[in-house]
This record gives sequence, C-alpha cells and structure tokens, in this order.
Amino acid sequence: MKTYSAKASEIEKSWVLIDAEGLVVGRLAAIIATRLRGKHKPSYTPHMDCGDNIIVVNADKVVFTGNKFTDKTYYWHTNHPGGIKSRTAERIMEGAHPERVLHKAVERMLPRGPLGRQQLKNLRVYAGAEHPHEAQTPETLDVASLSAKNKRDA
Repeated sequence: MKTYSAKASEIEKSWVLIDAEGLVVGRLAAIIATRLRGKHKPSYTPHMDCGDNIIVVNADKVVFTGNKFTDKTYYWHTNHPGGIKSRTAERIMEGAHPERVLHKAVERMLPRGPLGRQQLKNLRVYAGAEHPHEAQTPETLDVASLSAKNKRDA
C-alpha cells in the first residue's frame, strides 16, 4: 500500500462562513486553524496548502472564559532596548481592531514558515456582520453545535 500525497491539481478548496458571535476564542481558533490546514479532509497532505478559505464575521463578539478578558496580556517587542510592550485582551477588544485577537490566535496555531503564511492568507476576519465575499457563496459552519463548550453566553 502506498501513502497518498495530493497534487496541486487535485486540491479542492471550498469557502466556509463562520459566525463568531458568543463563541470562545481559543476553541474557535483551533477549529479555524484545523480547517485552514486541511486536516479535516481525508486528502490532507502536510506539505501542501489543502485547507479551505474561511470567512469569520462578528469577530468583535467573541468571548473569553474565566478572567481572561481582563487578565490575558499580549506582549510584543519593538526590537529596541527595553522595548517590550503589552496590551490586555480587554483593551484590544474595545479598540479600533477587535478582530485582531482572533486573527492572532489562529496565526499562533499555524506552523511558522512559508506554508503557514500561505495558509493564513486564506483567513478573512471581519469585526461586523458584513463581508464582501458573497460571490463565492460560502457554506455556513455552525461551530456552536459542534460542542456545548464552544459557545458561552456573554
């Protein structure tokens, strides 16, 4: 028996729409990362971009469990001496770009390197309910129904 390895011409990408309202950030990010990589397909090939195109709407309405909304801190460095910066999840969610919390969570779950960067380009996250991808006729994925833990009432 030979191991199956998908060729670029055999890969079929679909468009998936996810409504993130009331969903837990980490659980949603894990599902999105799995779908971006294509691991939900039987034709998954580790070195190929065989994942789907994902559209996430209402990313500003995601929720955190426990005290993470106020206590979780995101760090980055400016590459200057003493240039460590931080911002809490609450401050990011109340700022101008609340969708970046979910985008960064997914980005950190994907592999680092050229393939991971290519797969991340297939993710589109929007803070509101509108998106410009109606022409692709995305199919809706109900993440809340996959597990009772995926959805929290704010």
